[in-house]
Amino acid sequence: MSTKVSSLLLLISALAAASTAVFPLAAAEKATPVVEGLVYCQKCKHVGSWNLDGARLLPSAKVSITCKDHKRRVIFYKCAVTDAKGYFYAPIDGEGRVRTAAFDPATACTVRLVASPDAGCNRLTNVNYGIRGASLRFENKTFADEHCEKELYAAGPLAFKPAFCHPRVHY
Repeated sequence: MSTKVSSLLLLISALAAASTAVFPLAAAEKATPVVEGLVYCQKCKHVGSWNLDGARLLPSAKVSITCKDHKRRVIFYKCAVTDAKGYFYAPIDGEGRVRTAAFDPATACTVRLVASPDAGCNRLTNVNYGIRGASLRFENKTFADEHCEKELYAAGPLAFKPAFCHPRVHY
């Protein structure tokens, strides 16, 4: 009887070791995706183009991060606010479908402009698809944070345009 029990324990331990070799994501936690980007205020002379020459970074601007599954259902939504230098950093820290091995933020997620705190520069532009939804780029960087490993994705740069621009004089 003891040989059957020891044989059974040996079989179970062999199966557990084999499953971690075949399915490494089951053995280790998947890295948390993180989205970063910059938000600008475009100069009047470049309104209507994607040109950001001379644009200034926009602090406290809001952007949204939306991730959808293969059936186009929203599985993750987050609003992020830029810091004093116009930079946003937001982990995609959802549970469930966001934590699966099939989830790829580069194809599932987009970033959109939401709001600008600057009354003089608060009109949406579609620079880098800030209205339609900017795709994410995998930056091929993985780094360890204090709690887990993170993969870096980037969007943008995105831009608002001034609420009023003087008409251009053409001679």
